[in-house]
Amino acid sequence: MIKTALISVSNKEGIAEFAKELSELGIKIISTGNTSKILEKNNVKATRISEVTKFPEMLDGRVKTLHPNVFAGILADRKSKKHMGELKKLNIKAIDLVVVNFYPFEETMKSNSGLGEIIENIDIGGPSLVRAASKNHEDVLVVIDPKDYQETIKRIKSKQIDQKFRKNLATKAFLQTARYDTIIGRYFAEHFLNDSLPDIYNFTFRKIQDLRYGENPHQKAAFYRAYWIDESCVSTSKQLHGKELSYNNILDANDAFELIKDFKDPTAAVIKHTNPSGVASAKKIEAAYKKAHEADPKSAFGCVIALNKPCNAETAKVMKPLFIEVVICPSFEKVALEILKAKKNIRLLETGPITKNYKSPDMKRVIGGLLVQTRQYPDLNEKDLKVVTKRKPTKEELKDLIFAWKVNKHVKSNSVVFVKDDVTVGIGAGQMSRVDAVNIAIMKNEEKIKGSVMSSDAFFPFRDGVDQAAKAGVTAIIQPGGSIRDEEVIKAADEHNISMVFTGIRLFKH
Repeated sequence: MIKTALISVSNKEGIAEFAKELSELGIKIISTGNTSKILEKNNVKATRISEVTKFPEMLDGRVKTLHPNVFAGILADRKSKKHMGELKKLNIKAIDLVVVNFYPFEETMKSNSGLGEIIENIDIGGPSLVRAASKNHEDVLVVIDPKDYQETIKRIKSKQIDQKFRKNLATKAFLQTARYDTIIGRYFAEHFLNDSLPDIYNFTFRKIQDLRYGENPHQKAAFYRAYWIDESCVSTSKQLHGKELSYNNILDANDAFELIKDFKDPTAAVIKHTNPSGVASAKKIEAAYKKAHEADPKSAFGCVIALNKPCNAETAKVMKPLFIEVVICPSFEKVALEILKAKKNIRLLETGPITKNYKSPDMKRVIGGLLVQTRQYPDLNEKDLKVVTKRKPTKEELKDLIFAWKVNKHVKSNSVVFVKDDVTVGIGAGQMSRVDAVNIAIMKNEEKIKGSVMSSDAFFPFRDGVDQAAKAGVTAIIQPGGSIRDEEVIKAADEHNISMVFTGIRLFKH
């Protein structure tokens, strides 16, 4: 039975109404600071916490609830005669309901406040109260979310507060305290440690939505967002239209959008199963999209498309007759949105202006562990390229080589990318041998590859990949270099009058 409730909230949403209903049920309310003022203003009778602790709130509010009269009242095991005897002897009243949420550390941090204000918003008493109540959940009900107020009142009135309900609220509370401390820990690690990969790596995510299914229909899935994202990405995008997203939709949309973020000119990427089937840049976004789709139209069936410029009416008209799963871009012009909304199932994701921030790491889950790596790649300019062949690349070839290298970063290894005039004309992805990646790309688009350049995500272990590219008409190659057979590979390029440049940067993507 609930006789006494402690209420101390930072988020005041709905608290006056909730407290009024508790009071009308005969529940005595103890409250703190500003919460007391809100309750008094709304004619809800509440006992000040200082009357319970026999101490004033002190140190500018840093110390209010940290007292045995409060924590003993929460932590006492009601089934223990010893515990209850101690409370009686010390004249401490049991507290049966704890309603607490925390100082807004996350919001203060995101508002770019000064360090002093951020530190002041590290809550000490709140998480301690919640942890105590959650530990003693069999006897004490803990409510941290305003969304749970009405259900709590309903159950108190109907006397349906069973252990399952208590455990659910306690679990929610422990997850919230863990999230709160994790965000504080991440803030300190990112600002005061010179190590991007510290000994302890905590991270926290909040669910955005449940998904239709996972990679396959028999698998359940959900989409979670990191606690703080300071860049445009699929996780911060807004769905404007279409069916619910699936697990694979989000993976493909992520890879597509991350690819086009590397380009300044209007650029479009067509993605199938996390690999691009076509990428192109042009003076206008509609031309870039058309070229990207035409690079491999067969593979583009049921694709995900990313644009680095707003989707206009001209682009939407080209898309309209095609089967497209997702379009993700900074924005949709009004007419473009009307055109694409005529397609019932297409998902339209809007990200806002493109921003990049490589502080957020790349993480991959393995069984029993987590792999974490930095995301930033070195910038690559023409001056960074080392020409290793007798023939130097032309100005046009250099431009295409850098375009191909940028695309190659986003293709699963082993991979090669063929480019001509800012358009991919062949992509070989995810092969166990490099020469197979070359052969697959040529096989898919042999007639377009003549006169193109080629990028390889890693060095050529043998000259066979170069020989095959030469037969298809490739004129220049960009690759990291570093093989024990580099001389053999360079010799092959010279024999075919192909210019070759080394970057010293490997682009493996698993």
